[in-house]
Amino acid sequence: MDVEQYMTELGRSARAASRRVAASSTAARNKALLATRDALDGARSRLAAANAEDLERGAVAGLAAPLMDRLELTPGRIDAMLEGLRQVASLPDPVGAISDMNTMPSGIQVGRMRVPLGVVGIIYESRPNVTVEAASLCLKSGNATILRGGSEALASNCAIAACLVEGLLAADLPATAVQVVNTADRAAVGHLITMPEYVDVIVPRGGKGLIERISAESRVPVIKHLDGVCHVYIDDGADADMAINIAVNAKTQRYGTCNTMETLLLAESTAEQLLPRLAQAYAAAAVELRGCARTRAILPQVNEATEQDWREEYLAPILAVRVLRGLDEAIDHINTYSSQHTDTIVTRDHARAMRFLREVDSSSVMVNASTRFADGFEYGLGAEIGISTDKLHARGPVGLEGLTSQKYVVFGEGQVRT
Repeated sequence: MDVEQYMTELGRSARAASRRVAASSTAARNKALLATRDALDGARSRLAAANAEDLERGAVAGLAAPLMDRLELTPGRIDAMLEGLRQVASLPDPVGAISDMNTMPSGIQVGRMRVPLGVVGIIYESRPNVTVEAASLCLKSGNATILRGGSEALASNCAIAACLVEGLLAADLPATAVQVVNTADRAAVGHLITMPEYVDVIVPRGGKGLIERISAESRVPVIKHLDGVCHVYIDDGADADMAINIAVNAKTQRYGTCNTMETLLLAESTAEQLLPRLAQAYAAAAVELRGCARTRAILPQVNEATEQDWREEYLAPILAVRVLRGLDEAIDHINTYSSQHTDTIVTRDHARAMRFLREVDSSSVMVNASTRFADGFEYGLGAEIGISTDKLHARGPVGLEGLTSQKYVVFGEGQVRT
């Protein structure tokens, strides 16, 4: 069949499967997750072979280093997928939970029940581990899902899909509850995002260009973030060793992720002391620094930062550095240039920390911690389907509750309205 027919069939199957999954028990969904875990653990050699095929094809195509890093399925990343499945299975099931019950003057009781969204379409690039993360969260929250990974990871995703099907069947759930699009044809994305009769929400995970395209063309609601321009601000009087550890970790622990720091801000009272030590640490990690005039007055060897550098998500060993007068300027800079993803302050002052938390308008705002913690797994969500910088429905790492909605439920004893 052609791509349109194929995607329509996936959508129709997902819609039917979503009803069965929504009605399934927590035990059945947990059983599917743990059976998938066992299937993946037993398929390590097949996963490695499929991933090697993708990596070879990526190298031939000249895939950029950050994308090659995201594409690789190391033994450690497979272990992390297995642990994520175990953790999601152990999380409380939000589906069916009733909250906010109140008795009205009429005698009726009114509350809200958590319910699945239905069918979640997920479009992502490079990272095959997203296939497992997304599938596990959708399944645990009672949703069906259609997963469209990047063409560069097609072999890896298909190998993972076989394990997902094995897990679903072991729990007597429909195999079509999780479907991986098995074509590299880019037209598949266009069809997926224009099927509101079958798909309830789209979650794009990837580069800014992909997410802008999805947001512009989708006829289905989108949960998104465009990029991760994350900041660390070192405040007046901050603990020097803590500040250096956080600033180095936030940039160098991993370069190709959306929660990596891209701009370092320092209060001018700390700059003379900390910048030489930071420059030495970044030089050891081969990080290129691009600084403002005040930064370059302390570190003459640093390249000059342009206006664009304050808006840049490098996803590479490059860091923009700016020295500011203090907290007011730092908050203003972040709210001007941040992508509203993750920003952190290093400070000893509780009142200033609380002001930073209140006034910085980002989905995750931190005190004395690396931006690299902005992650569903680190937040105790088990895994995440993505990070939303939107303000409606879900914000920040989207876990189980972000994949549910609420409906009003009413309990009566025969009341009628007069």
